[in-house]
Amino acid sequence: MIPGGGQPNMQQLLQQAQKMQQDLANAQEELARTEVDGQAGGGLVKATVTGSGELRALVIDPKAVDPEDTETLADLVVAAVQAANENAQALQQQKLGPLAQGLGGGGIPGLPF
Repeated sequence: MIPGGGQPNMQQLLQQAQKMQQDLANAQEELARTEVDGQAGGGLVKATVTGSGELRALVIDPKAVDPEDTETLADLVVAAVQAANENAQALQQQKLGPLAQGLGGGGIPGLPF
């Protein structure tokens, strides 16, 4: 109950919830379209992921390719993808964090905050 005996305006609460849901959907769509990069080995391996974490591109400099040492190349690929995903998570936090706080600050299931 609201002080003074009034009832909360359920229609207004519903409209606010719908707007927040739409804002969240818009932010998630923007993340899915936005690409972020990560690199390893001083730029020998570069990975591009979407803001939602989908791997879109992998560029390997020929200097990183040594047929006798594929393990190092694999490590560089993993490191570049991890760096790109860390950048994607930072972007998620930036775009979705304020919306999560607007939903009560409890976080959004499936997101890392």
